[in-house]
Amino acid sequence: MTTHDITLTVNGTEHDLTVEARTLLVHALRDELGYTGTNIGCESSLCGACTVRLDGDAVKSCTALAVQADGADIETVEGLGEDGEFHPIQEGFQEEHGLQCGYCTPGMMLTANDLLEDNPNPTREEIREGLEGNLCRCTGYQNIVNAVEHAAEEMSGGAVADGGEIEDGGDAE
Repeated sequence: MTTHDITLTVNGTEHDLTVEARTLLVHALRDELGYTGTNIGCESSLCGACTVRLDGDAVKSCTALAVQADGADIETVEGLGEDGEFHPIQEGFQEEHGLQCGYCTPGMMLTANDLLEDNPNPTREEIREGLEGNLCRCTGYQNIVNAVEHAAEEMSGGAVADGGEIEDGGDAE
């Protein structure tokens, strides 16, 4: 089997590794580098449990070969928070009970992060559309949408697209 020497920068840390040509990015991250927050679900791009951010874009790591990511910057769920503090997305999932079993949660969080960078003030419908490629078998999505909305409010200083209220009780408009 052909092997390739590649370099992946994961959550700011550079890693050199040798992988077979057929190694999926999800397996390189989990099995070779120990980033087990990236979950393996369907291995066919249907569930989104393996979502990571590759050079700033949310991708399903079960559909990318590790050699395709050579030289890339990758963010996994382990890289969301800083200095032991939760990222607003993580805080939102905790505060709004956006998880039950937690299996889909890392992929949901990274997809939500991607969504909020592209659209910092999404409507609830835009959140639902943005999370469309990630499946959750436990929550029914309502709390996940609430969690992403919470994160959007935190990241934007309290304003919400739907005309909701900000923390001090005033109108968000």
